[in-house]
Amino acid sequence: MENLLKFLGAENWTEFWWIAIGLGGQLLFTARFLVQWIASERAGRSVVPLAFWYFSVGGGLILLTYAIYRADPVFILGQSMGLFIYARNLWLIHKERRAGGQGA
Repeated sequence: MENLLKFLGAENWTEFWWIAIGLGGQLLFTARFLVQWIASERAGRSVVPLAFWYFSVGGGLILLTYAIYRADPVFILGQSMGLFIYARNLWLIHKERRAGGQGA
């Protein structure tokens, strides 16, 4: 187990768990591209499915939490701005659906 801590650059188990949280967030964030790619391949054109935005919000929130823990202002700014955009897109999609439109 000490080799795992060393490999990940963690000095203790608390650091290990924060790294695991950060990696989990990054995996969620990466999954959004796989979802978008699969949806586009199935449609035969470029599409952005609703799941893309939910994965974006989930991954972004976890990565923002990790960035705050790391006290990285660049990472914090980047994730917080992205979260605003993802949430706004979800709001617009749901607004359109409530108005009777198709949405994503």
